[in-house]
This record gives sequence, structure tokens and C-alpha cells, in this order.
Amino acid sequence: MTTRPLSVPRIKKIASLIFLGWVLIFICIFYSTLNFSLTISVADSLITNGLLGLACIILSNMLGFYQPKNETIVFVLALTFFKALVITLVSKFLLVFLFSEEKTYISFVNFSVMVRFLILFVFLAWCALANILWYRLEEQSETQERLLDAQNLSKEAELNKLRHQLQPHFLFNSLNSVYALTIVNPKEAGIMITRLAAFLRGTLKRDDEVWVSVAEEMEYIQLYLDIEKVRFSHRLNIEVEIAEETLNLCLPGTFLQPIVENAIKFGLYNTSAAITISIFVKLEHSHLIVVVRNPFDPEMKVSEGTGFGLTAIRRRLYLLFADERLLQTKVINENMFETTLKIPQQHDKNNIN
Repeated sequence: MTTRPLSVPRIKKIASLIFLGWVLIFICIFYSTLNFSLTISVADSLITNGLLGLACIILSNMLGFYQPKNETIVFVLALTFFKALVITLVSKFLLVFLFSEEKTYISFVNFSVMVRFLILFVFLAWCALANILWYRLEEQSETQERLLDAQNLSKEAELNKLRHQLQPHFLFNSLNSVYALTIVNPKEAGIMITRLAAFLRGTLKRDDEVWVSVAEEMEYIQLYLDIEKVRFSHRLNIEVEIAEETLNLCLPGTFLQPIVENAIKFGLYNTSAAITISIFVKLEHSHLIVVVRNPFDPEMKVSEGTGFGLTAIRRRLYLLFADERLLQTKVINENMFETTLKIPQQHDKNNIN
């Protein structure tokens, strides 16, 4: 809905002060400089400027409802010319009618008609242009706001799409493992199904939460690791170090699971030996730092961004922070792969409790 300038209290107050000052200036000019009586001075100023003020209000409301897209200047000049002419003629008629016996003043009114018209025309033209600028800026602001809302909705939709794409990716892998366990170890398969159900139930509960605490995310990751331990038994060892000051910090939900899954995939899938996945959580320079390390076979090709999970996380980081570099991967000690996630901690989100 279009906001009228005079509906804004501050602008209304300023406009009222300008009007009163304008009226007083004309009274002073007529009374002190031109030596007309106080009655004539007040009447002339109030009638002429009262009509001018009314015309400005009508003009402002009119421009709020209609502005031509083309030839705006021509439209404004024609409109202000017509209004200035009407005000000049009406004010002259009223003043001559009220002070018909004041011959000197009547002569002055007839003589000053052109000057009055020019003053009224300039003032109305300025008022019209100021209102057009107001409405154009408001329209531009509303357009930008709608565009921003559309971009936010689009970003939110893509974030939700990425989050939901990750769940089937994990679920398919887990179901394949359950199928294999039902053949070789039905008891472990039952345990895994129970834990998988708890994991998915937790996923549904937090589905609408964009941000979660480190403590909540690590509980979620622990459920996932419990499932993976059933799959890989003694071959998978987990080492977790979480700085106490990070427990109430926040990060986007379901960020860590694809990273840990990637570490397990490249750590275990090409070896029969036991491995250790290390997870470190700390705070550095207003950034939550999560480091995940896993050993890998040096002969196995490792490239940055390997797998759908890391690619999806980079995309989510870009949508949330406009920075894909917050996720870094590198090889250390020749056979150790390290993934580092950095989450900026904003003041309004660094404690979600």
C-alpha cells in the first residue's frame, strides 16, 4: 500500500511548520513592506496560501494514485500550471470581493497577478516533483523488498531441497547395510534398524530447524555413528574432542553428518583394517571450527569436494554465508585426509537457548 508523505508524522510536522512560516512571511511583507493594514495582510496571506496548501495536499494524493510512465515532466508542468492558474483567479476573486472599497489594494492585486501566478506555479512544481521522487523511491524500495523476499524464499527452498536430498543418500546406504546384516548377522541387523529408526525420528523432529546447537548436532552425529558402528563393528573407532565453550554455539542442522559419512567412506571402503575417525570441535576468532580426520589409501584418488555430501554442504554454505571457502579439505601426513568446517558465530545466534 502506498504511503502518503503527509501520513508520516515527522513530514506532517515539518510541512505544517513550513506552511505557518510561509504565511507569516507574507503577512510581514504585506504589513511592514507594502504598508497594508493588518486585516488585509492576514486575509491575503491566509486566502492565497490556504488555497496553495490545499492544492499541495490534493496534488500529493493525486500523484499517489496516478503517475504517467512517459512524459512525466510534461504532465507535472501542465498540472501545476492549471492549479496555479485556478488558485490565482480564485484568490483574486475573493480578495477583490472582500476589499472592494480598498482601491489601492485592489490596484495592487491586479498589478501583482502575474507575480502571484509565478510564485504559486514554482511552489506547486517543487511540491509535485518532491512527491514524485517520494513515490518513486517508495516504489523502488517495495520492489527491492519483494525481490529480496523472493530471493529468500528461493534460497530457503533450495536449502530445504539440499537437506532432504542428503537423507535418502544416507538412508539408501543404511538399508543396503541392513540387508547385508540380515543374511550374516540378524541380531545386529535388528539393532541397526532400531537405531536407524531413532535417527530418522530425530531428523523429522528437527526438520524445520535451520540452526541447532553443537550439543544437539553431536547427539545427532552420535546416533549416526552408532549405526555405522553396527555396520563396521570393530573396524570403526571414533575419537571426539569437543571444547566445552562450543556446546551452546550454533551451526546449520545436518551439516556434520555428510562430512563424517565422507570420512567413513574414504577411510573404510578400501581397506579391511581398523581405522580411527577423529572429530574436533573448537572456537577460534568468532568461528566455530569442526575438523574431521580420516586415514585413506594414498593410492586412492582423493579430490576436493569428492561426493555429493560435500558438494551439497558447499552449496548450503554459499546460500547461508555467500562463502564456499568455509569448507576446506586437504591431505596431511601423506595418508590422512582432513575436512575443516568454519561457521561464523553471529551475536544473535551464538546462543540458541
